[in-house]
Amino acid sequence: MEEITLTHTQAGRFLLMHQGLGPPRELAGKDGILAHIRRMGCIQFDPLDIVGRNPDLVLQARVDDFEPGMLRELLYEDRQCVDGYDKMMSIYPVDDWPFFQRRRESALRRLGDSSQPATSILPQVRSAIEERGPLSSIDLDFDKDFDEKVDWSWAPTRIARAALESMYLWGELIVHHKVHTRKVYDFASRHIAEALLLAPDPNETEEQYHDWYVLRRIGSVGLLGGRAGDAWLGMPGIKSKERRAALARLLEDGRIVPVSVPGVQSPLFMRSRDRVTLDRATIADERPPHAVIMAPLDNLLWDRRLVEEIFGFHYRWEVYKPAAERRYGYYVLPILHGDRFVARFEPGRDKENGALIIKKWWWESGVTPSERMRSDLVHCFKRFLGYLGTDKLEIDNETSKGAVLEWLGQ
Repeated sequence: MEEITLTHTQAGRFLLMHQGLGPPRELAGKDGILAHIRRMGCIQFDPLDIVGRNPDLVLQARVDDFEPGMLRELLYEDRQCVDGYDKMMSIYPVDDWPFFQRRRESALRRLGDSSQPATSILPQVRSAIEERGPLSSIDLDFDKDFDEKVDWSWAPTRIARAALESMYLWGELIVHHKVHTRKVYDFASRHIAEALLLAPDPNETEEQYHDWYVLRRIGSVGLLGGRAGDAWLGMPGIKSKERRAALARLLEDGRIVPVSVPGVQSPLFMRSRDRVTLDRATIADERPPHAVIMAPLDNLLWDRRLVEEIFGFHYRWEVYKPAAERRYGYYVLPILHGDRFVARFEPGRDKENGALIIKKWWWESGVTPSERMRSDLVHCFKRFLGYLGTDKLEIDNETSKGAVLEWLGQ
């Protein structure tokens, strides 16, 4: 198959257009949210909430009138999306439920064995949910015989929590809703259509499953190389060997296209069906740029090395680094203007008045903000304040002086 050669500018514009980050903003409302999640396959979830959780930050950058309550409705009232595991903890369309049957079956084999401590209380857990409705682990106050700690994930936890999470991982339960970060579970059969619950795995063989998953992950970003990296996390059983084999089959079938970009060492791949988007992206246009504040785990940033190669933007999420080892800050968000990353900032919230606080600000190297860029950034932050439900913006005095941000606070 003939390889496509793109310049850095063309590759960057394609990625932004594929990700719904290029102007104009075409998505709105819950329909827009669902359309974006379907297009990406999933968006990654993280429980940290500084100025909204990661899915909210992903969506506010793309959906014109986004409010966090819209996503909650899609998840817990409309049931058109589910909390699940794809790119680690994620949100994906409920229609994709059958495709993850292998993951659920693997969890059942691993966690449902009678040797696992949590299985001893499964009858009591099922009875409690049957009689009382959706429950979280703190709602299960079993006798002392069951109130023991068990090894679970990275730390010991209560046996009730281990039982609920096991049932969730093998698909017997789903997240009914959340109270902050605490999951409240209910039977999947109460909320997912029987046709979906009983649907067979669309991928009959392991190879078909690998091909589907590799193709899905390429679509979740837009362009991906075969080298190992964060973009390929969360795909059990698919390591480098299996990924290379799947890429070879997808190339042979014509479902992906090889892409070359000068200076990018690893061969890249895009889905064949995204050629229309590529054609649009490579046509020069004069549409005015706009600015957006991006999520730390945004799909575009999953392959951080590729982002650096294409956009010249080095970004690492430093939340889990010791303070002394951080180059920037605890929770830092990138700012995109047009097809260029121009700045990053560390946000906070005033607990009393709800104001957005800019604790620190860093312009990217070589960026000299023009009047147009400043105007676009002012509009961007006004939109971000609307998403947060406040009209108050506070800028740390030293930060404002050092970054010359007095115009932003006007």
